[in-house]
Amino acid sequence: MITLYRFEFLVNVKAMKETRQDSNIKTSPGRLRKHYIREFVDRVKNLEGDPHYVAMGMAIGVFIGITPTMPFHTALAVALAFVLRGSKVAAALGVWFCNPLTAPIFYWGSYKAGMYLLGNPAPFDVKYESILELLNLGMDVTIAMIAGGVILGILPGIASYFITRKIITTIRLRRASKE
Repeated sequence: MITLYRFEFLVNVKAMKETRQDSNIKTSPGRLRKHYIREFVDRVKNLEGDPHYVAMGMAIGVFIGITPTMPFHTALAVALAFVLRGSKVAAALGVWFCNPLTAPIFYWGSYKAGMYLLGNPAPFDVKYESILELLNLGMDVTIAMIAGGVILGILPGIASYFITRKIITTIRLRRASKE
């Protein structure tokens, strides 16, 4: 299932490739990767709103990204950002904290924390990729993983709030001093 944000990201990747072709950027993999990273950083720097608004959205995105709700990350983060009045774009960016490399670690940690919290042992295999597959294990495991994900997501969410707020404030002060 492709979410709206991921579709928008794919469209933007196509636009970046066209821009790259127009600006004669060499197409070696290293340069291309640096171009994409630079483009991502520029987009984060240019997010609209006061630092609290942007940081709130990023914190929500990181928090939701750690929970084992893989196919619904972006939708949940944007909805929660709407309710809590945070930046919806920053929330959509924050869920990318969970990616194919970090998801198995977060799922395993969520399982362990949830089982410790609820006190039930159950089998776990890292091959599960979405919450729909976890539902097949039973509600005990699913509830434990969601509870564990919420517990594990609190600290990174709070940390990302303060880090993002500091970065956005610093960037805007530098811009103001240059003008």
